[in-house]
Amino acid sequence: MTVKIATISFLLIVLSLAVSNPSQKLRGNLTNLTAQTENQDKKNTMQRILDDSAKLEKLAGNFQFIEGPIWHPDGFLLFSDIPANIIYKFASNQQVEVFRSPSGKANGNTLDKENRLLTGEHENRRVSRTEKDGKVITLADRYEGKRLNSPNDLVVKSDGSIYFTDPSYGVSKDQEELGFYGVYRLAPDGKLTLLVKDLVLPNGIAFSPDEQKLYVNNSEAGYIAVFDIKPDGTVTNQQRFAELKDASQGGVPDGLKVDVEGNVYSTGPGGVWIFSPDGKLLGKISVPETATNLAWGESDRKTLYITGSTSLYRIRLKIAGVRAGK
Repeated sequence: MTVKIATISFLLIVLSLAVSNPSQKLRGNLTNLTAQTENQDKKNTMQRILDDSAKLEKLAGNFQFIEGPIWHPDGFLLFSDIPANIIYKFASNQQVEVFRSPSGKANGNTLDKENRLLTGEHENRRVSRTEKDGKVITLADRYEGKRLNSPNDLVVKSDGSIYFTDPSYGVSKDQEELGFYGVYRLAPDGKLTLLVKDLVLPNGIAFSPDEQKLYVNNSEAGYIAVFDIKPDGTVTNQQRFAELKDASQGGVPDGLKVDVEGNVYSTGPGGVWIFSPDGKLLGKISVPETATNLAWGESDRKTLYITGSTSLYRIRLKIAGVRAGK
């Protein structure tokens, strides 16, 4: 469905921007959170999601281009720096450490049901899994004998199947073998099924909390697509869920997550766009650089971690996110 925004009232909340040292503030550098509400129903307003006092914190910077944040239940965040060929670990002591180098120019990351790291790797053109002993194995790198393009982002269903997107970011045209950019399902038995092949460049991917719908960011086209999931795990009934277009701001629909109440969060022009389950725009969390992806963190999954192009941010919310690998 296409989002039709009626008369919109604006609530402006000024947020302080802090670095990892709580005592150190970025002077003269404030970011605005714009809450856009379409009606007075409190369950469909940003006030239900975010306190007026919430602060967007800058945790670390000076990266090349970061992506793919995922919170590990052992109490740390992993994220990729694609050009640097590194997966970093942000620990509870506020220190950034190298988790893996080289990373295969990792992009998206998530966890499976056993909390093993799953990664879309640009350079190796594969979906990989990191075993408990640290060994990295290939789960999928070919479809019908041809190399995948550049696996980008992934999400795990409760039955253990992995859904992932495969655009062309990271590979040149002459390296492509498939001739299309797909969305796939990798079953627990290793069977790879092509679900969608008509999106321009599929990117971020997420399920609704009940796993009845699949959301996929169609980045270059500027919208979120939504599909119904059939009992066999394939998808049908493609629709436009929401458009994310703002020529005055940098960024495209990229990373995508859903909270436990079904609200959809997507990075896009100017920051993070938040939609109700029926596709109404609730508001935007402004980020001072291009936002690339996001992940729920901490034990209650109410901290939203956001990767900007060169910096890592976080903000506390009032609704928990869907747990990775549930």
